[in-house]
Parts: sequence; structure tokens; C-alpha cells
Amino acid sequence: MAKVDLVFRRIDERTRDVALELAIENIQPDALHVIDNVRPFTECVAQMLRIDHDCDYVVYVDADCLILENIRPFIDSCDAPYVDAYVSDRFRGRLHCGVHITRIDLVRAMAAVEVPADDLKYVLRPESRLRNLAMKPMGSAKQFRNFDILHDHFQAYHHIFMKYALRELRSRTKEQRQRLTRSMKKWETTEGVFCDLTMARHAVEYARREVPLTATPDEVHDFIAALPEYADAELVRLGLDGGEYPFTRDDLDAWLAANSDRIAYGQKADKPKVFGLGLSRTGTRSLTAGLQMLGFDCSHYPIDEDTYIEIANAQYDLTLLRYFDGLTDITTIPIYQQLDRQYPGSKFVLTIRDKESWLGSCSRHYYNRPAFKDVDDPDEEVHLRMRQFLRAAVYGCYNFCPERFSWVYDQHIKNVKDYFRERPEDLLIIDICSGEGFEKLAPFLERPKPAEAFPHKGAVLSRNMAEAAALQKARVA
Repeated sequence: MAKVDLVFRRIDERTRDVALELAIENIQPDALHVIDNVRPFTECVAQMLRIDHDCDYVVYVDADCLILENIRPFIDSCDAPYVDAYVSDRFRGRLHCGVHITRIDLVRAMAAVEVPADDLKYVLRPESRLRNLAMKPMGSAKQFRNFDILHDHFQAYHHIFMKYALRELRSRTKEQRQRLTRSMKKWETTEGVFCDLTMARHAVEYARREVPLTATPDEVHDFIAALPEYADAELVRLGLDGGEYPFTRDDLDAWLAANSDRIAYGQKADKPKVFGLGLSRTGTRSLTAGLQMLGFDCSHYPIDEDTYIEIANAQYDLTLLRYFDGLTDITTIPIYQQLDRQYPGSKFVLTIRDKESWLGSCSRHYYNRPAFKDVDDPDEEVHLRMRQFLRAAVYGCYNFCPERFSWVYDQHIKNVKDYFRERPEDLLIIDICSGEGFEKLAPFLERPKPAEAFPHKGAVLSRNMAEAAALQKARVA
């Protein structure tokens, strides 16, 4: 078993006592560290990185997170440097925040990072900024996992005001502004009734009014540091009761009973396996991220030794699928019929793309990715063996050949359609690269459509860039 420390961060969240109780129950830490009422968040992060840990993993939990399932078994089986938890947020739907599972070597690397000077990213997201800087030389990427966690439910107006004034400041890029705007459109309120959604909207408007887009990092920092005072003043001005009422486990149990039809995203029992059947470069990474947002933890192109040995030896009860809800990319393609039999009730998603665009993307992708080369790293050797196996099994060749790839593309789509001809309810065909997303994927998997946009990972952008280049070329001509 892993040795785990819990770092619990609380300020004035109404849920702080229940959240700590649940975190201890469902993480079962070997040591507990509480960071109490440390503001602004830059100082909180600095303080948490000064803790002298003796453990394998540190789990950072914010007091606005109510963990409703046992996540210790996942931590004990984890070997990733960093796992971000997807939660069910009161205001923004499915997103990852609030619970961070961090391997101790990454924690120490974060503590060693020199704090960037005059850096707005650090002022707004200090923990994320230091983590990204620490992970870059490690050559690691963060992973995501779905758990049954409520985030930002049952909070007092004071907390909501501070949270959403800060959220507005963090939403000043085009993409982040669009995300916030989409979420706010779903904040339905009753005419004349002030509620937590009304307060969130008020806080966003307040920050937009008080902090200009031209504000310096120091000015933004000063505004964030003064948010408690601003919140108190606004509650008085609005004539709202600033008092905080206790929140108990009985309150939570009553809410859960009243919302018994909610989707408990972390639970696996009634969840079908999901397999992506698209060829590489048809939006498979975007599909994986979209599935994650819908509550399906899928592995994209696994290259671990167990998976390679099992597939290469025709063993389809995959070890990986004891921990994941499905697979995407070409790992599934040679064996999807066997996976269908091994995991009854599974759902299959075929990603497609304009073939000429796909061929061009494959040509670029295969450049400098040989099937054979001398390596010393055992993990890289396994990766190469998986690459060789899948290229031979899927394409019948080791290197990019446009004629062969074109034929495989057409034949693969035909074969998948033929296989599911009598079971259309089990297959979704989706063109992510042309902009299709949750409007098709969510109902197929019987999940509500998220407020967030579908996570296109570059295909749409690449297509738009190509179209712009073609238009510019036509103008020049």
C-alpha cells in the first residue's frame, strides 16, 4: 500500500467540517496536515510546499469538495506523478479541480521551482503554475480520473462572491471567457429570488467592473488579497445576511436522498465499457477527453507491458480494464469484436474524418516515428513493440503509405458498419474533426450535455488554419 498524506485546505467554506470528515474517511491518510485560513492562495501554496512529507503521495483537498466514494484503492494502485479529479461542480458542471493526487517527487520538484516574478499565471493559479513548471523537465503529463465528488455545493454567499470574482479574473482568455459564458447561461434563477447562482453572477460582474483588463499582476494580486473585505461590503450593500449556518452530514444525506436520480460519476457498477474505434488522427485524443468529462475514464493508446502481452497473446480480459472504463485509438481496432463479446453491453464510438485531411495528418504524424530503432530504456522498448504490433495488425505495413492507408480507412469504416448493422444503438459515428461533439456523444451514452465545450484537441484548429492558408493563397493568386 502507498503511504499517503492528506493536505486539507480550508478558509471559510460552509462545508469545511463535513468535507474534512469525508476526506479522512475516503482517503484514509497516514498523516493529516490542515492549512487553515491562509490567504491569498499564493501564500497558501507556499505554505503547503514547506511541509516535510514522509510519504509516497500527497492528496490536496479543498474544503469545498465533498468526497463521496472511497478513493484510497485508486491511490494505492496509482503510479502517475499527478492525477486531477473530475468533480460535479454546482455552477459549472463536470470539471477537474479541488482534489489533486500528487506523487512526492513532483511535490518536491514544485517546492524547488523558483517563483516566477511579475507572472500573472502564477498570481491567478499558483499551484497549477508551479506544477506545470515542475512537470515540464520530468517529461510527464497530468492524468485525470472521475470520482463521485461534489464541488462548490452548499456554500455561503461570502464564499461564492470571492470564488466567482476570482473566477472572472481567471477567465480573461478567449477560451476561458467562452467557458464561463456557457456556464452562466445555465444559471437559471427565479424572478425576484436571490440565490447562490445570483451571487455568482453578481461577483463576476463586480470583478469585471473593478479590475480592468489592463490591470498589472500586482494590481490583480492586491484585489485578490482584499476579496474578503470586498465580499463583506457587498453583502452589507445588498442587505444580505452574512451569517453562516452550520452544514452537517444530515444536511448532506437529505440532499443525496432528494437527488437520488443524480449520476454518481465515480461509480462503476452500472457503467458500460466504451471503446473508440477510430483510426489514429481522427480525433481520438479529443474523444478520450470528452469521455472523461462525461464520467468515463478511458485509456488512450495504452503502451504498458501487461496490455501488450495480453493483446499479443489473444487474451481479451484486459488487466487495464479493471481500472479503466474503456480504450480509444487503434489499440481496439484489431480486437473490437472480441472486446464486444468479452464485455457485453459495451458502447462503441467510430471517429471519422475527411480522408484527404486524415492522410495529410498521418503523413506528418509518422514523420520521425520509426517502427524499429535501438533503445536502452525497457519502457521505450515495450512502446516500440506495441507500435510494431498495431501498425502491422491495423495497416499491414510499418511506415506511412498513402495508398495503403487510404484503402485501410475505407475498409475499416465498412467493416465496423457491417458488424453493427443489426445493433445501431451500440455504435456512434462522429466527425469530431469537423466540429461534432457532445450534442451526439452525450445522448449516446445517456449523459447530460456538459456546460463546457467539447475538448477539441487540435483537429478543428488545424483544419481552420489550413482553410485560412488556402484562402490566403487564393487571394495572392
